[in-house]
Order: sequence, then structure tokens, then C-alpha cells
Amino acid sequence: MFSNVVNYLLQNICFLLLICTISVSPGANDLHFHDGSSTADIIAGDVFFEIIDPPELRYSYRIRPAKDFGAAFNGSISFEKARLVPTIPFHSCSDIKNQDEIFGNIALSERGECSFVYKTMKAQLAGAQAIIITETVDKWDDALDHLIEMVDDKMEVDVNIPAAFLLGRSGATILRTLKRLHKKYAIINLPINMTHVPIGRMNQPPWISW
Repeated sequence: MFSNVVNYLLQNICFLLLICTISVSPGANDLHFHDGSSTADIIAGDVFFEIIDPPELRYSYRIRPAKDFGAAFNGSISFEKARLVPTIPFHSCSDIKNQDEIFGNIALSERGECSFVYKTMKAQLAGAQAIIITETVDKWDDALDHLIEMVDDKMEVDVNIPAAFLLGRSGATILRTLKRLHKKYAIINLPINMTHVPIGRMNQPPWISW
């Protein structure tokens, strides 16, 4: 009888500890909806862009700028009705085959095969004005669906264009939608100012929760 009571108490204590751990451990994209943080505090150094075409993708997307390489997303960086073009190959670790489509536009690439800096360099050589890198499209899942800090790999490669990381779920949805619609690019505005937009009014994609 005594051992049953002890086991019962231990099980409940373990359960309570688990709940407490989950409740106080913020996810990688936790926006702190209920802790009183302002929108500016929540988005910190992240940047947002919006897709205006195709209509199926007309949402605001959060991206995390590269930490210590490439140009900064500042007041001098602004793209209006720019083309977001998936690179061929999509990993951007070799010469980009659709250079004519990439030139003067924003490249969309996926993680893997080589470093973030190398991908950015390849996009720059193809004439891209910026690059957005997303999680490996055919491998993303909920466990991998978080914003990654892209850092310099010390390759001493000179890159001068902005680079940022996009959630895998969004990257996969953008790519698959473009393929389904037989479109080679999406039209975007980058960056857009979300500092004073209440969290509840952000036009976020329905398939994610920031």
C-alpha cells in the first residue's frame, strides 16, 4: 500500500516537472504572446517580406538576417515588386544554371550541401541582389522548422549582398506553390516594416505560428 502511494506521488511530481519545463522553455520562434513584450522586442533583429503574387502566397514572412557576413538589411536596402527566384540547382552549391532569371533579383535557395556563405557567394556571382535560404525542402519537419543563425564559416569569401534564413515550412510551401502554378518566381516587397503592427494583425501564413 505504502509503495503504491509513493509511486503515485512520484508519477505526479514527474508530470508536474515536465509541464513546468515545457511552459517555461520558449520555442525558437516563440513570439511571447502573453508576457507583455512589444512587437519590437519580439521581432528583434529579424526582417519581414511580403509576397504580393501569386495570390495563394500573399502573406508576410519572417526571415533572420545572416549574423556576420553579407550586407545588412538597413535603410538603404529596399526591394519593391522584386522577383524571388528559386535557384537551379536549389542548393546553390554549384554554378547557378538559371543565372538569367536570378540576375538583378532575389535568389531563393535551400540549406545543405555547402555553407551559407558559399551559397551567398554563388548567388552573388549569378547577379542576385540578395538571397533567402530556407530549410532543406524535402527534409523539413516540426523539429527542424525554426529560424537558424547563419554565421560566417571563415572561408574568407567576399560576399556583399544581404542573406537571410526563412522557415522551412514557408520555403517548401513557396517552392511547391510556384511549381504547381508553373511560375518561375514570386513577386515580393522586402523589407516591410512590422515594428508597430500588433501581433494579432500580422498577416502571417496560416501554416505556421511565429
